[in-house]
Amino acid sequence: MRTAQVMMWAGILSLSCTICVKAAEEPVTNKKPEVVIDPSGLPPDVLTAVNKGVNVIVRQADDQDAGEAARIRRKGHEAVVSALATKGYFNPVVTLEVGEDIGGDTWDVSIEPGEISVVQSANNAFTGRIADPEYASRVKQLRDNWKLPVGKNFINADWSKAKTDLIDKVQEEDFYFARMIRSQAVVDPVASKVDTVTVVDSGPSVTLGHVEVLGLRRVPVSVINRYIQYEPGLRYTQEQLEEWQSRLQATNYFRGVFLKVKNPEDEAIYAERTAQLPLEVKVTEAPARTITGSLSVDDSVGIRGEVLYRHNIVWGLPVTMETGAGVDLDNQRAFLDFYLPPNQNGSVDSFGIMARHSDIQNEEVTRVGIGWRRKREFKLDSQSNVEFENNWALMANYDMVKRKNDPVNPEFKLPSLVATYDILRRDVDDKYNPRSGNLFAMGVGIGHNLKQRKNFYRASARGQLWFPVGKRDIITVRAEVGHVWAGDNTIFPDDFGYRTGGARTIRGYKYYGIGEKAGDSIIGTRALAVASTEYMHYFDDTFGMGVFVDVGDAARRFKDMKLKVGTGVGALIKTPAGPLNLDLAYGHYDKKIRLHFSLGIAF
Repeated sequence: MRTAQVMMWAGILSLSCTICVKAAEEPVTNKKPEVVIDPSGLPPDVLTAVNKGVNVIVRQADDQDAGEAARIRRKGHEAVVSALATKGYFNPVVTLEVGEDIGGDTWDVSIEPGEISVVQSANNAFTGRIADPEYASRVKQLRDNWKLPVGKNFINADWSKAKTDLIDKVQEEDFYFARMIRSQAVVDPVASKVDTVTVVDSGPSVTLGHVEVLGLRRVPVSVINRYIQYEPGLRYTQEQLEEWQSRLQATNYFRGVFLKVKNPEDEAIYAERTAQLPLEVKVTEAPARTITGSLSVDDSVGIRGEVLYRHNIVWGLPVTMETGAGVDLDNQRAFLDFYLPPNQNGSVDSFGIMARHSDIQNEEVTRVGIGWRRKREFKLDSQSNVEFENNWALMANYDMVKRKNDPVNPEFKLPSLVATYDILRRDVDDKYNPRSGNLFAMGVGIGHNLKQRKNFYRASARGQLWFPVGKRDIITVRAEVGHVWAGDNTIFPDDFGYRTGGARTIRGYKYYGIGEKAGDSIIGTRALAVASTEYMHYFDDTFGMGVFVDVGDAARRFKDMKLKVGTGVGALIKTPAGPLNLDLAYGHYDKKIRLHFSLGIAF
């Protein structure tokens, strides 16, 4: 019995010793330390840079052998010093103390940053053709506009950006081959001063030679020649190349366009005073044919479907053909349009024929027409948010109109000629989800009833303002006014007059349910006045709600108006195509509640 007990205890001791040995063999790992940084009055951007630098090193400490701990701490100290140097602090005192708490190791980092270094001298030197006396004023301008002048804090990011901007400014006119051959920043950490030196070799002044076009298959070279017109010897400017490139890209014949001076790839070019080099135009043609379709839904016409076929280069000519059709419960439309290449000012001319049928508020209209349109989108200042859009149009239409129970004109035919012009000015922070800014538009029109041989005229104006409130809320105000001048018995097309009601107009009323009564029909009339204000509150960057008041009327004369008021609340959802509005509105005149929904801004 005693022998068995001795053997049992011997086995237990042997197992214990084995466990002890194995435990001793397991490597001790160094867990990720907790880092506490004393801000020491550092600006937020500097503290952020320090945190980023330390975190990179701290991640290396996880699962490392304990023997590596000292090396990791040294790297952490160096990371703090390096991060401070990028922000202009070259003589800091950084202390990293190691501690321990219940969670493991801790690093307590204290920083005495010292003074931020400032630029003591900035020497910008230039060699090459730009050093000739004829470019003295330009060199002076480059030096005057140097982005890191004497007295400015020396920040590494600013130093890099200043050099990039300098090269860009030299290259944008005349000196396509300019390059920086030397850049140096000499730091005196004790005095907190920095002396900077840059040397730019401009190379030769460059003029444009002949045009070389690459990538054409179906598109005729005449399209390129339409927009790139110059005599060899034209002075090179990057702005001119970008303008040509933009015009070619706007034609829709190309998926991609890239212009550059053809590089001879010869270092001897830098010894030349002048160089005339070919202009290389590389293009990737857009697909010859495309078919697109869309499906949408709204409260006014229900489900709507559209299909569009586009054909680039028709009969070998630089012309785009578009044909398609759109169908909903109240409107059906088919069209065939031909678009010419954009003009030199960016405007686009188009010609086409169309047929449509509509049955809205008991007025049924069947139309066939042919017309011309010129559309232009432009900016007066490329650096500004302000955008303009104008449209000229001339249409010849033949309408067949039926009005339910109209005692005067229950059914008639209306041949007409109509010319219109409208211009829009847009200045918003975001085209599809504006938070601040404004929009104004004006339009005029003149028409002739070929059957009655009578003229009619129209003028209209509309505007909308957005005012930001706090971080997310918005107040928007919009208004529209218009008037048609015509003889008492003159008949004009339904879309030349005014009807209102529904989403984006006066909510709480039927779509186009406000206008002039003609039997059981609501028809386009001569006077319009609409105003609205809405407060929008967003809970986050996507979802919100709004409260609104809409008021207005469409009548034969302004003095005959009986203002229709609509009030309500709505849900707001931001989408890439603009805000989606779901509005529940009460029409005070009809005493009815209606649901409206719309997508996008009514520009």
